[in-house]
Amino acid sequence: MDFALTDEQSAIFDMARSFGAEKLAPNAVEWDQKGLFPRQILEETAQLGMAGIYVGEEHGGSGLSRLDAALIFEGLSEGCPSVAAFLSIHNMVAWMIDCFGDAETRARLVPSLVSMQKIGSYCLTEPGSGSDAAALSTRAERVSDGWRLNGAKAFISGGDFSDLFLIMARTGADGPSGVSAFLVDNPSPGLSFGAQEKKMGWRAQPTSQVQLDNCLTPASNLLGDEGSGFKYAMKGLDGGRLNIAACSLGAAQSALDKALAYTGERKAFGQTIDQFQSIQFKLADMETDLQAARIFLRQAAWKLDQAAPDATKYCAMAKRLVTDTAFKVADEALQIHGGYGYLADYGIEKIVRDLRVHRILEGTNEIMRLIVSRALLKERG
Repeated sequence: MDFALTDEQSAIFDMARSFGAEKLAPNAVEWDQKGLFPRQILEETAQLGMAGIYVGEEHGGSGLSRLDAALIFEGLSEGCPSVAAFLSIHNMVAWMIDCFGDAETRARLVPSLVSMQKIGSYCLTEPGSGSDAAALSTRAERVSDGWRLNGAKAFISGGDFSDLFLIMARTGADGPSGVSAFLVDNPSPGLSFGAQEKKMGWRAQPTSQVQLDNCLTPASNLLGDEGSGFKYAMKGLDGGRLNIAACSLGAAQSALDKALAYTGERKAFGQTIDQFQSIQFKLADMETDLQAARIFLRQAAWKLDQAAPDATKYCAMAKRLVTDTAFKVADEALQIHGGYGYLADYGIEKIVRDLRVHRILEGTNEIMRLIVSRALLKERG
């Protein structure tokens, strides 16, 4: 078993990490305080092929693997996990259109997504249905000139900042088989947005409700087959869970690096604090936990690339393990900094705030445990 990255994969990681260090890290605290990052930064990621990472090359995508994507999001998140996670969501939208759209839809939309001329948002969660995604109540009805959508989507990264929304809506009976996927442009008749949410973390990216009041979208904006939307959503979430785990990993690595540097500078009782065994043990545990999480994440990404029958289970396990581990490491890094870790200028408290939501989104970690346990029981027979 070869655990080494190829030369190409090492170059991909180094590119993303350098971009994060040069373009994201110096501005991360400022964007967090302002509540928005500039659109230009996303356009710059597109120039490096990071807006269509696993989109086919036919329409300008990079055609990379899920493991490659995990490396990219880990590297970017060392600079800012909030921006990296937003880019992950955009990539999910681009991939779903490229994977499930017909030839006309792909040709019409994918090039503008991989160039970041259009920014995509993913709309599954609703105010009344979070973890129980199959219970969504947003409805779509056929009309003479397309589809009419009614409902609301909650916690949508992008909000009125985005140009295109991939919306899951009910076209049939209750349950997963009654859900279809639709594309809605911004602006569209009947599309509106709630106020920007005031959040604990991820403040650099806009988040709001997406409201659909007799919202009209053309018939051609039904993505794929009617009734297959929930299946598409779940396939998208496998990769999304890997990406959010990778974002957690990169941010936690940054926190560990900051803590390591700080322990060599901070003095107490006549010596730098890295000379105290209690600190050394903390650093050793943080490094061990992150390395273990990194190996598990890359194995799960490999399984998804190979279309392994247990890929969904491994994606769920990786999401749970890595996001929990990363948050713990970031919190420990803050503790090592003492009072300074609580101050915004040191960047640690932002990492802790940003990583807290990673244990909730893309399916809560409790739902990840449910997926894993059900898979175990099915395997047992």
